[in-house]
Amino acid sequence: MTPPRPPRPPRPPRPLEPLVRPRRLVPGDRVAVVAPSGPVPAERLEAGLAVLRDWGLDPVVAPHVLDRRPGFPYLAGEDAARAEDFQQAWCDPDMAAVLCARGGYGVQRMADLLDWEALRAAGPKVLLGFSDITALHEAFALRLGLATLHGTMIAAQAFIKDEPTRDHLRATFFAPETVRVLGSADARTLVPGTARGITVGGCLSLLAAGIGTPDGRSELTGGILLLEDIGEEPYRIDRMLTQLLRSGLLDGLAGIALGSWQDCGPYERVREVLRDRLGGLGVPVVEELGFGHGDRSLTVPLGVPAVLDADAGTLTLEVPALDR
Repeated sequence: MTPPRPPRPPRPPRPLEPLVRPRRLVPGDRVAVVAPSGPVPAERLEAGLAVLRDWGLDPVVAPHVLDRRPGFPYLAGEDAARAEDFQQAWCDPDMAAVLCARGGYGVQRMADLLDWEALRAAGPKVLLGFSDITALHEAFALRLGLATLHGTMIAAQAFIKDEPTRDHLRATFFAPETVRVLGSADARTLVPGTARGITVGGCLSLLAAGIGTPDGRSELTGGILLLEDIGEEPYRIDRMLTQLLRSGLLDGLAGIALGSWQDCGPYERVREVLRDRLGGLGVPVVEELGFGHGDRSLTVPLGVPAVLDADAGTLTLEVPALDR
């Protein structure tokens, strides 16, 4: 009779490491605009493109950006078409950046249709988006080792209507060394303290939905976790945070930065959930840092070293979001 094998010792956690930063943009750069998720209103797209042109960029709209998939009003065209647009944009050597037009839902449906070896061979460039684009941020970190930008999208209301949102993104694109200290007038301490780590995260619902998928992480040791969401009831926020806790994903975090929780119910109720679920981790937590689905939104790089000061309400990047 074969004796039972002894249990394998648990693998020691591997702290997150800084990711490769793409180069900053310069006037004259061509940038691709894609829609990997939800449908894009044409008038908002045109308004966003006009801003990019005013900045001296040359935006190129992917062929299927304004598509609609019949019977699926929440998708910007067929999965294969959205994947093809993204693939071609990223692999085009003339494009310095791939900018998402909006979020919504759809990235997870098309992620496995991408040729990740071809994306890797194309080399680093800027990827911008948030919300549903969190799934791409995670995939790019895990599969390609590339830092990305969690920030407003080109057809988003905040980008079109809010000048400080545009100014922060523009500075991040062209002069990232000028926007290394991130914070907002509303930032407050939820759990005091200071921590150093690698920025990671994004939309809570997408992080929870990614657990167990090819692009879902199993650990975030040494990470400064960004969390935000929109349109989620407090009990759903509780459920998703509990899922992250029970999966072990939050073990070993260095700190947590919380963004906006637009349309998630009275914020006092949301805060109590956040305090209850995250306060016991023993790490600094700052709330209302100013990124996410709000009417005003900061651009935050993912995959870079930073210092979170929950007492001061700041996240200070140790390197600029984009390289030279």
